[in-house]
Amino acid sequence: MRRFLPTVLDTKRESILSKERSLAKAVTVAVIESPPITVWEITIPIVFIINFFRLKRTREIFTLNFLLTKKLALEATVDMIEKGQGKEEVIARIRDTTGDILASDTKEVYSQKIRQRQMKEIDLLIDHYRQLLEAEGKDYDSMMRNAYQTREKYAAFLGQLIQAEREVNRAAQQTVKSATASDLVSKMEKATERIRRAQAAKIFEINS
Repeated sequence: MRRFLPTVLDTKRESILSKERSLAKAVTVAVIESPPITVWEITIPIVFIINFFRLKRTREIFTLNFLLTKKLALEATVDMIEKGQGKEEVIARIRDTTGDILASDTKEVYSQKIRQRQMKEIDLLIDHYRQLLEAEGKDYDSMMRNAYQTREKYAAFLGQLIQAEREVNRAAQQTVKSATASDLVSKMEKATERIRRAQAAKIFEINS
């Protein structure tokens, strides 16, 4: 039977996804900066339009890639709560999904090593999202405060997540082997950590 009204779980899921999407977009802007406007873009408007849409498309792709593991983990967590599925069951399904991505990668950009590191990140995220989804509150900040209680407890989880994401990034660098990869990864990691810690400070400031 089709549902017409969102459940509490739906509301919580959308709140978490919205926050993750907001983070992804903020990191994207920090990593992929807008180039200065050239004289040709001023003189010939079509040049500006083409460059603008090229930049917009690049940022959209980066955002989607950044969100991949988060969305897989969140949907799996929702299935665990809503459908009573076990963690091993949803992990196996994600392993199949990423395996299909690996098998279809003709350019050999996505490696087995990246996939293995991503599975560790996803395992952490599932536990994190389950804490949020089962906590009191419907908005993200309330769920965070009720799930972790203190900024220090959240910081402990965040340290684990940052390390897991770094391992994914290192595996990606080894696969891509680009001269600019190291700089881009460094910018991405610094921006992600800075934004997350600023969010945490704001969320938990009433408890400090």
